[in-house]
Amino acid sequence: MTTDTKSLPRFDGSDVEHIQDAPLHRGFFNLDRVDVRYRQYQGGWSETVSREVFRHHDAVGVLLYDVERDAVVLVEQFRAGAMGRAFSPWLLEPAAGLIDSSESPEDVARREVREETGCHTEQLMEIHRYFPSPGACDEYITLYCALVDSSDVGGVHGLEEEHEDIMVRVLPFRDAWGMLENGTINNAMLLIALYWLARERPALRARR
Repeated sequence: MTTDTKSLPRFDGSDVEHIQDAPLHRGFFNLDRVDVRYRQYQGGWSETVSREVFRHHDAVGVLLYDVERDAVVLVEQFRAGAMGRAFSPWLLEPAAGLIDSSESPEDVARREVREETGCHTEQLMEIHRYFPSPGACDEYITLYCALVDSSDVGGVHGLEEEHEDIMVRVLPFRDAWGMLENGTINNAMLLIALYWLARERPALRARR
């Protein structure tokens, strides 16, 4: 059976009945059971559906790019969620952090870049806003690029009170792209940022 998808409705938040939340875990992150009903494409409403939702602060990420050296500044740190895989649980990522206060995403981005890499950023170019895993988590990420001078960047950074142990690495873009192609880079934030940079890099370098 085929359906003309042009005739199907487009749903939004008004097409969901949020019945209740039940807390399952409270800690650094929270886990809730969410009971909902929602409109269906074939018409009518679903039965009550229960889903576990991982409650996560929204986050920011910043890809740091040195136009003069055609290099990216990345952070490398241990990630518990990557344990038990064939690859290392130490991942290369953009500088990033959680929005857990009244700060704007831009202010959080600048602060996290300073804490994690020692770089100071002025202009932030927004790349994308996206849900990394909306089937299970309510986190929403704002991803930026910022131009920096990487000549004196490197070493170990992070806040001791947050148990951060962050190695800052400066990689030529061609090396980072090679790591993307061979699967060494395997987290969504950095993949999205590097694909964006591959498209925008000629225009950014033309500004020199």
